[in-house]
Amino acid sequence: MATKALFNTVVNWFIRQRIDQIQNFMDHPIETQKGILFSQLFHAEDTEYGKLYGFNSISSYQDFKSKVPIVSYEEMEPFIEKARQGHKDVSWPGLIKHFAKSSGTTNAKSKFIPISAESLEYCHMKAGKDMVSIYANNHPENQLFNYKNLRLGGSSELYADFNTKFGDLSAILIDNLPFWVEITTTPSKKVSLMGEWESKLKAITSEVKNEDVGSILGVPSWMMVLLQRVLKETHVESISELWPNLEVFFHGGISFKPYREQFRQIIGKNINYYEIYNASEGFFGIQDRSDSDEMLLMLDYGIFYEFIPMDQFHFSNPKVVSLEDVEVGKNYAMVITTNGGLWRYLIGDTVVFTSINPFRIKITGRTKHYINAFGEELMITNVESALSKACELTGAQITDFTGAPVFMKGNEGGAHEWIFEFSQYPDNLDHFIDAFDKHLKTINSDYEAKRYNNMTLKRPIVHIAKENLFYHWLEAKGKLGGQNKVPRLSNDREYIDPLLEMNK
Repeated sequence: MATKALFNTVVNWFIRQRIDQIQNFMDHPIETQKGILFSQLFHAEDTEYGKLYGFNSISSYQDFKSKVPIVSYEEMEPFIEKARQGHKDVSWPGLIKHFAKSSGTTNAKSKFIPISAESLEYCHMKAGKDMVSIYANNHPENQLFNYKNLRLGGSSELYADFNTKFGDLSAILIDNLPFWVEITTTPSKKVSLMGEWESKLKAITSEVKNEDVGSILGVPSWMMVLLQRVLKETHVESISELWPNLEVFFHGGISFKPYREQFRQIIGKNINYYEIYNASEGFFGIQDRSDSDEMLLMLDYGIFYEFIPMDQFHFSNPKVVSLEDVEVGKNYAMVITTNGGLWRYLIGDTVVFTSINPFRIKITGRTKHYINAFGEELMITNVESALSKACELTGAQITDFTGAPVFMKGNEGGAHEWIFEFSQYPDNLDHFIDAFDKHLKTINSDYEAKRYNNMTLKRPIVHIAKENLFYHWLEAKGKLGGQNKVPRLSNDREYIDPLLEMNK
């Protein structure tokens, strides 16, 4: 026990030293970002991409904006594919050895995101240490390294191809973890990298039920599945009975709001919850205060940030701003330039700034996941807020959901159609629907206008999902575990129609 305590003290001291550097970019954000941009332009000027867009002639941010185009994955794909086939100096110097396979949410073709040595070390790995550093500085009494950290990563192994490797980002990270992290982590590397989700879940449960876990890390929806399985296997009343030293859940990937009460109940005691914002393309934000779920935008990971106001996103020539010109409360699509060779890349996420001193953000949704079939401009943050209120008023708990438009036919108005999977049913479904509808009107004036007298939008149509409907839907698509998630909103019926068919 004394050895454990000493290890915890030493690692805590070491990990907390980074906080001064974090404070430095908080104090000098614009200078930090400019330094990253011009360092990366210089670093990549002799690459194929750098020569194509004249990186060596760029001397200002305005030059950068005028010479280098904003691109989607599809536009970047030929360069990525060339690098994946083992060519050097394509969009980043040298050979890119790792590619994170990002399968998208549903039927989308797999994306291969380049993970250079620099992005692995100075973005993803650095962020993992910073996540712990921020928590340790906020909680000096923490015992994180006295106990095991339970990680729940993706369900992909690493595959060799063209002398490069591709796999789930979490598989790449686990494969490259330093020894001192590996010895404090559960499940084992072998189990963590298992591919088939059901077998993996069984193996993880078998390992972790005998460990003393102090922290957990993963996507809320899949972590809940694991914790429910652990409870079933161990016959305890709550997770805290099994793991009395559990003190924090580091979570990301989807909004935590619909899951907060479920975690409070299943864990059975108050713990800390820290949100992180990462993707295959980079690590972007870490919650830096215990009493707020806003995330600090991490500015020294080799990522240069730009933002497109969402009210201009579909313009042919939208306004694009750097951090210097963002505004609090405005919804932006995020554009990134990374040390993995992505240049002015549209990641597909939308964020809002809650503060500009320092720069803190909240994720508001996806550029493709919204409902605006009737001009209502419904975003995921609207829906989650309204659902939270409806659940509070009716005692409900939601496991998963999706929504889509019902289009107008003849003289019939349109509507929004929803499938909700409840872990706890509302005491009255009509009251739940009315509360949901009412709160949407309160927070979204466009929705309120379209709902007026049922002229454009009728009352929401709600279906109750069979137990594990969304789980089986993902299973049928081979997308269980890891970063896979159900699209919560869609402007067409691509997702909801097959789900309704499965729900019959």
